[in-house]
Order: sequence, then structure tokens, then C-alpha cells
Amino acid sequence: MINQAFDISQAIKKRVESFKTDNKISEIGEVTFVGDGIARATGLTNVMSNEMLIFENGTVGVAQNLEQHDVGIIVLGEYSNIHEGDIVKRTGEILDVPVGEALIGRVVNALGQPIDGKGPILSQKRRPVEAEAPSIMQRQSVNESLPTGLKVVDALVPIGKGQRELIIGDRQTGKTTIAVDAILNQKGKGTLCIYVAIGQKESTVKALVDTFEKHGAMSYTTVVSASASQPSPMLYIAPYAGAAIGEEFMYAGKDVLIVYDDLSKQAAAYREISLLLRRPPGREAYPGDVFYLHSRLLERSARLSDALGGGSLTALPIIETQAGDISAYIPTNVISITDGQIFLQRDLFSSGVRPALAAGLSVSRVGGAAQTKAMKKVSGTLRIDLASYRELAAFTQFGTDLDAATQQKLNRGKRTVEVLKQNQHSPLSVEEQVVILFALTQGVLDTLSIRDISQFEVGLIEYLSVEKPEFMAQIRNEGTLPDEEELLSAIKAYRETFVPTVLS
Repeated sequence: MINQAFDISQAIKKRVESFKTDNKISEIGEVTFVGDGIARATGLTNVMSNEMLIFENGTVGVAQNLEQHDVGIIVLGEYSNIHEGDIVKRTGEILDVPVGEALIGRVVNALGQPIDGKGPILSQKRRPVEAEAPSIMQRQSVNESLPTGLKVVDALVPIGKGQRELIIGDRQTGKTTIAVDAILNQKGKGTLCIYVAIGQKESTVKALVDTFEKHGAMSYTTVVSASASQPSPMLYIAPYAGAAIGEEFMYAGKDVLIVYDDLSKQAAAYREISLLLRRPPGREAYPGDVFYLHSRLLERSARLSDALGGGSLTALPIIETQAGDISAYIPTNVISITDGQIFLQRDLFSSGVRPALAAGLSVSRVGGAAQTKAMKKVSGTLRIDLASYRELAAFTQFGTDLDAATQQKLNRGKRTVEVLKQNQHSPLSVEEQVVILFALTQGVLDTLSIRDISQFEVGLIEYLSVEKPEFMAQIRNEGTLPDEEELLSAIKAYRETFVPTVLS
């Protein structure tokens, strides 16, 4: 009898232990305010910072302000159909985006959702939009060049893989064009590209995607778009989503180039969010943590150590200045975070010097280590020549009598400026840039008319590619100059046969 009672109790115990229910306890809150991309909710006692929340209509939100009586939420999407009294539910997860090969060639929004009409993105992998940057021990120094295809950039402010090079200048001075040309130049080089459009018109983004497709760049590029018509939280989160997509490739051992166009608009969106969340404003009404906004984003760019696969994430952030003022709050912040800047000047742009790079204010602090020996050799005195020419040109515009040495410097300077001009969307390979700059520094162009220089460049490249392909191959494959006397004699031989075409 005792044994029978024991068996029954054991059976009941097992049944209780094996009992399962489909009921799940989830913490929910109630919306008390909504407007301008911001919501406030009560009842979410245990919610975590940056936790993803789901509103009653399926819209995603992120917990931003954890206050005593309620939670400030940024709404990532349409907020007009969220109302006071609606239910908002915790997910227990941090905001993430889909990543992986499936995103190459696609246009997505800040949440990684496709907006190009090419169907769903079939990717099982996801990464959190906010991630810790690689530590010092996980990095290696920048030692490999990432050519942009622009003579003036690759010669004066070279960019290396894993670097963060700021592109800064006034509105309509060619900032986006430099970044786009850098992406176009990665064709066939094994570097994946991500272009993050922040606060731009949708028609502008469409035109940009058309340019990528026309030049065959969409086969290795992902476009993340948070257009001006979207709520400010989408503009705030877009760069981090782009960085997460790039990190997946970087940790897989691949090289990635990411463009943030532009971070001024992201900072303005973050200021709007912060003021709506009633965070205390500081200088220029930005919140105190606006420096951290950009530093935690740009620190994610790195060249990983060989033990982690040696992948890289190179960043080209863009900042828009007002009347060339680089001492404003956001420009100074981002200048201090990055490894150098390409400063574009309106005066140069207006006078037809494009790219309008100001040699005196542009610098690359780590890219020189990644520059090839050939490029380093031909571009050594270029910056000084350019700076001294501009100083001389300003000084001599009031005088007429010039000695021979000054006249020679002015002539060389004019040809230097002309050589460094380049049409948009026409990047040059490193070997093409090197032979043109070599011809310039050796004085071959000194007797050439300025209007004939662009024709001479095209003809010289064609001539050397046919007559001396081994020279071009050595520069391309070994990164070194061929025998200088032989190269110079080949260039001079072409110079003697060069007859400019008269354009009607």
C-alpha cells in the first residue's frame, strides 16, 4: 500500500515537472504622448536602454530615455497612426539589422528593409546597430593603400585601408562627388562599398543609384537611405546600420569602404530628438553627448589584425560647413575624431579647379604609410609646389616685372593645378596617375600649352600602355617606379610626336 502511494506521488511529480504552457508573460506599457518621431510610455519598469519596442500597429521603437515615471522612445517609422493609450510591448532585444551577402547591390532603409522594389532580402544573419569598436590589440596599423582614382587626393592626402578621412566643405563644393568617385574606383579591386545617405532628397539618392548602376558599381555596393522626408530617428540610426552591415564583411576578412553623407544632418537629427526628449541643450543647442554620437560610430572603422582575418572598414564621413567655418562645433568635433581631412574650398570650385581641394588645409595623418613608393616619389614636392604657387600668384597679381625663376615657378604651378583637375566619375588607376605626375615633376609639361594638357594626359596613357606596358605593370603590381631615365625618355618620345587636336 505504501509502495502504491509512493508510485502515485512520483507519477504526479513527473506530470507536474513536464507540464508546459504556451502562455508567455511580456511586459507592456501604455503610450502617453506621441509626436515628431517621439513617444512616451508608462508601465515599462524593466526596459533597457536601446531596447527594441513594438507598438500596437507593428512600428518599431527604441527606448532612449529611462526616466522615473516614464520612458522616452524614438519611433523608427511612421508615427501618425500611433495614438495615446496604445499598447507598446518590450522585446528584450537590442535593435539590429540584417547583414551579409544578400545586401550587396540593394537599396535599404535604416532598418535594413529593402526600398528598391527588388523583393525581400533573404538573410539569416543580423547584427546590432550599436556595437563595441575593435580594441587596440585587435587592430593593426594602416599599411595598405585605398586609391580613390583622384590624382589630387591620392597624391596629396592618400587614404589607407582602415582609415577615417573626413571630407569637409561648404554646400555644393563637390564633397559627394569625391566619395562617389572613390566608390567607382573600387571596381574590380575586391573592396565592398556602403553609401549611407542621410537627410537627402529621394530624387538625389535615385540619381546616385543610377550613377552606380551605369558604371557597374552596384555589384559591390549597398546603399542605406534615410531621406529628408523620414522622421529624425531614422536619420539618427542610419549611419550605425551602415556600420553594422560593413562590420559583417570586415570580420569576414574583407575590405570595406563606407561613406556617411553627411554627418552634419545626423547631428541635427540627434539634436532634434534630444530636445524633444527634453535633454538639456548645450553649445548651439546640441546635447552634451553629441561628440560621443560620432566618436562611437567612427571608432568602428579599423584595420583588423591578421589573427582576426585582416579585414578593414575605411570611413569617409562628410561634414557640411557654413561659409567655410571649420571652427564650428560639429566640424571641430569630427576633425578631432578622424585621421585627417579633405577640405574643399568654394573659391577654388567657383574658379573651375575641381576637385576643389585646398592643399594647405587638407591632411592625411596616417595615409602616407600606405602610399606606394612610386606615388610617394612623384608626389613628394607637389604640396609645397602648389602652396608656393598660390602664394606667388597672389603676390604677383599686382606686379608686372618678374625674374626668370619666379616666372618658371608660376608656369609650373599653373600646369600643376591643371594636371590635378579631373572630371567627375572618371577615376584613374594608380599607374596612370603616377606617369602623369612624373611627367609634370620632370618638367615635360613646362613647354606645353595649358589647354592641351588634358589631351596630352590621355594620349600619354594610351602610348605607354601600348609601347611600354611593362612600365605600367611594374607600377601597378610592385608599386615602384621603373628606371627613371627610361621612363623619362619614353615620355619625351611621346612629347615630340604629340600634336594637339583643335577643338571646334
